[in-house]
Amino acid sequence: MKRKNIILFLLLMATMTLNTQIIHHGFVRTYLGALTDQDGEYSVLKNTFDWRLDYGKGDVALYVNPVFDYNAMNDYLDISLRQAYMDIYFDNFDLRIGKQQIIWGKADGVFITDVISPRDLSEFILPEFEEIRIGTNAVKFDYYLGNSTFEAVWIPTFKSTILPEETSIWAPEMSYPLLFIDYEYSNIEVENKFSESEIAFKYSYLGSVIDFEMMVAYMWDDNPTMHIFAQPDSTILITSEHHRLPLAGASFSKVVGGAVVRGEGAYYFDKRFAPEEFTPNGVKEKDYVHYLIGYDHNWFGMNVSFQFIQEYILDYEEDIHNNEFSNTMTFLLTEDFLRETLRLEFFSYYGINNEDALLRPKIAYDLADGFEVQLGANIFVGDEGNFGQYNDNDMVYVKVRYDF
Repeated sequence: MKRKNIILFLLLMATMTLNTQIIHHGFVRTYLGALTDQDGEYSVLKNTFDWRLDYGKGDVALYVNPVFDYNAMNDYLDISLRQAYMDIYFDNFDLRIGKQQIIWGKADGVFITDVISPRDLSEFILPEFEEIRIGTNAVKFDYYLGNSTFEAVWIPTFKSTILPEETSIWAPEMSYPLLFIDYEYSNIEVENKFSESEIAFKYSYLGSVIDFEMMVAYMWDDNPTMHIFAQPDSTILITSEHHRLPLAGASFSKVVGGAVVRGEGAYYFDKRFAPEEFTPNGVKEKDYVHYLIGYDHNWFGMNVSFQFIQEYILDYEEDIHNNEFSNTMTFLLTEDFLRETLRLEFFSYYGINNEDALLRPKIAYDLADGFEVQLGANIFVGDEGNFGQYNDNDMVYVKVRYDF
C-alpha cells in the first residue's frame, strides 16, 4: 500500500473516532465477474468499501468520500478520495470548493455536455457512471434567481481521462499494422498554471412546462489525440497530446402526453481527429457536433427509454479515421416486482454504423433493508466498432451490496 494511502486511512479513522457529529453512510460491495468464452476466467474480483461522511455546522458543510478498493486479481488495495469538498451557503448563492464530480446534461449512458469531470475508462463503460466520473479539483459557484440557476466552474488543474492499460482486455483495438509502429507515447502533460486552467458556465431553468440548460466551456480535451508520423526507417511514431477544446451545448426535457422527451447537444470547436493513413502533420482539426434525442414512457407498468445519438464531423475529409456520421441507439427497459423488491433491467447500446452492440441484462433482488444481490451479463455483439471490438469479453457477474 502506498504511504499516502496509509496516511489517508489513519486520518479518516481518527476523524470518525473523535467526531461523533459526522454522519456516516455508503456501501460495501463484492463484485465477481467471469468471461464466458475463456473457461470462466475471472475478469473482475473486487471488494469495495465506499464511505461517505457529511458534517455541517451553520452555513458550512463538509463532504468526504473515501473509497477502499481491494482487487483480488492482483492482491492490491487502492485507497482514494472520490470527492472531498466544502459547501458554503449564502442567501442567493452557494460555493463548493474542493475535489468534486460535476454532472451536467440529460443523457443516459452517454457523455455529451457531461464532460466537465474526466472519466475512468479503464473498464470501458461498464461501471456505474458515478464510479466512471473522476472527481476534479474545482470551485463551483451557483446563483439562484427564481426558477433559474447560474453556475460557474473554475478548474485550476487539468486531469485527463484514465485509459485502459495496453495489457488490459479493455485496451481498444489498434487499427494500424503493429509491426510498423514505434510505440513512443509522449503523452504531453498540461502544465499546472493559471493560464492552463479550465472554466465553464451553465444556465438552467426548471419550469412546469420545460426544463433546459445552456452551457459553454473553455477546457482541455480529456482524451489525448494520437499524433501519427511516418519515420525514415519506415516505422510509425505515435505520440499523444492534449489540446484545448472550446464547446457550447444545451439540453432540455419536456413532458408530452404522459411521456418525457429529452434532447442534448454539444458543438466542439477545432477537435483533433487522427488520420486514416499516416500523414506528415498527424491530425485533422474539425468542428464536431454530438447530440441525442431521447424518449421515456411507462408502457403497461414497464419503464421504457429510447435514445438516438449522432456524432457529426463538419467539413469532413475522406482521410479522417472516424466516420463523418457515427450513429448509436440505446434502449432501456425496467420493471419492478414483488412490492419493488425484485427489479428486472435491460439496457443496450446499438452501433448503427458497424452493426455492433452491447447488451446488459440485470436482475436485482433486495434480500433485506439495504442488502441487494445483482446478477447480470455484459454481451458484446459484432466484429468491429466501439462494442464489437470487445466481442471476446462477454461476461457474467454477481454483485452483493449492502448500503448503510
